[in-house]
Amino acid sequence: MKIKCVITDDEPIARKGLQSYVEKVDFLQLEGVCEDALALNTFLQQHEVDLLFLDIEMPYLSGVELLQSLIKPPKVILTTAYEQYALKGYDLEVIDYLLKPISFERFLKAANKAFDFFDRGRQVESGRDFYVKTDGKLMKLSWQDILFIEGMENYICIFTDSDKYIVHLTLKNILEKMPVGFVQVHKSAIVNISAINSIQGNMIEIGQHRVTISRNLKDEVLKKIVDNRLLKR
Repeated sequence: MKIKCVITDDEPIARKGLQSYVEKVDFLQLEGVCEDALALNTFLQQHEVDLLFLDIEMPYLSGVELLQSLIKPPKVILTTAYEQYALKGYDLEVIDYLLKPISFERFLKAANKAFDFFDRGRQVESGRDFYVKTDGKLMKLSWQDILFIEGMENYICIFTDSDKYIVHLTLKNILEKMPVGFVQVHKSAIVNISAINSIQGNMIEIGQHRVTISRNLKDEVLKKIVDNRLLKR
């Protein structure tokens, strides 16, 4: 997997340093180098990229201001000499925040976080279909069509928008086969995160159904839901 990236920084030395780092990482593919946010804005109108190495403090338009102006920005690793922007980076849901001067070790850690992010996204896209035996026949189902799954001892009930399927399988067995994007919210329930309509208290609204979140799993479940939503942006 290659991650197409762009470096944007108004300092020539910083651009050169980041470029040398990118060239050392085999899964990063440098698509362009921009001197400021305005040049990057023009570049993004003409090219599709996955990842930005983006400085914050730049003339005319800051990196943060550019991000806020984009409808669907690529994922971002912020680079800056100012620690006070760390919280802003969190608000913007960036992959990482690199404080200058940037060592290669720290750069590689951020690059690996980006690889993990995009690799998880690729896993969601793969393995879309699977087969289950129900009502005496094999049925092909799509993971993305599943709303949630309920466990009933040695059986599970798979709910979609239009139907439900009772399958002789345990919840543990199906959980081991699932791609990223599903989360166990209760000892007897797994939900498709992308199908969630809303969450209120310990209750998930999903399609026309409501599924309870176990109290002892709530913090972990909410974190996985947030992480998965960011992954799909």
